[in-house]
Amino acid sequence: MKKLLVVMLVVSVFSMVLAEKWPAQVRFVSGPSGGTWFALGGTLAGMWSQNVISTTSGTGGGTSNIVTISKGQADIGLTTLSVFNAAVKGIDPFQDPIKGTVLFANLYRQYAYFIMRKDYATKNNIKTLGDVVKRKLPIRFATLTPGTASEFVIRLLFEKGYGVGWSDIKSWGGRVGFASYTDGANQLCDNQLDMFAFQISRVASVIMDIESRTDVVILPVDEEAIQALADYLGTTKFYIEPGVYKSVTDPIPTVGDYTCLVIRENMPEDLVYKLVETLWNNKEQIAKAFADMAELNPNEAISGNVPTHPGSVKFWSEKR
Repeated sequence: MKKLLVVMLVVSVFSMVLAEKWPAQVRFVSGPSGGTWFALGGTLAGMWSQNVISTTSGTGGGTSNIVTISKGQADIGLTTLSVFNAAVKGIDPFQDPIKGTVLFANLYRQYAYFIMRKDYATKNNIKTLGDVVKRKLPIRFATLTPGTASEFVIRLLFEKGYGVGWSDIKSWGGRVGFASYTDGANQLCDNQLDMFAFQISRVASVIMDIESRTDVVILPVDEEAIQALADYLGTTKFYIEPGVYKSVTDPIPTVGDYTCLVIRENMPEDLVYKLVETLWNNKEQIAKAFADMAELNPNEAISGNVPTHPGSVKFWSEKR
């Protein structure tokens, strides 16, 4: 009887330790309601609820998710690697370096696209993005709205890579505007813009739509500018390869980024390992609904220049 009581006590204590070790549920923050991130967040939360631990999913944003997690108000969320790098370094819009939030995994690539009307490029003999800056052309330009990852990366590329800001472009007689993907595409096709720039995944319907309505070129980003932004923000260089867009016949170098997941730093290592493992095991199923998720791979899943959760490091290191 005493032995049975001892065993029961040990089991009870062990259960209490596990209960204290893992939270009752995981709180996921995604993106604005109706967007791709919001839908992806719901899918990931459902997958983890079914296989690992109860997971709720709510709205959020690339910048706010990092802050929310650092305050312990959420556990895991979506952002981009460039924005997370800014948070770690305390770069605007973050006033101070963010603590308590670490990388979970880079999910899929993001590319910076500088789409210019072909007639404008031909008229001004523009071969690279740097030609616009060197000649101080009075260009009608737009990117996505301030607060988006696109505007953040595009603005910093001009500032750190080429040494100019929005006010400089305006001083040349140019115009800088902000628009949604749809509005910017319409303005470019209607000859209200000369160039529209944004960050998006490898295969983007908005670019195909633009190409179906007007002739464009996608400008290469100069190597020095790519490297300058990489040094400042931890971005990388990707190539826009032929085969997706009809205007691309040769590989085009540009700024590379990632859509990623970040997680609360003090989440249990074994729980995080299990969450990553489940994500990996369900990758093909998720990619049926979110094609970009097919890009998830062990060689790009973690980045050496940002803090990463030990559970993630352990899993992806084993898969390499």
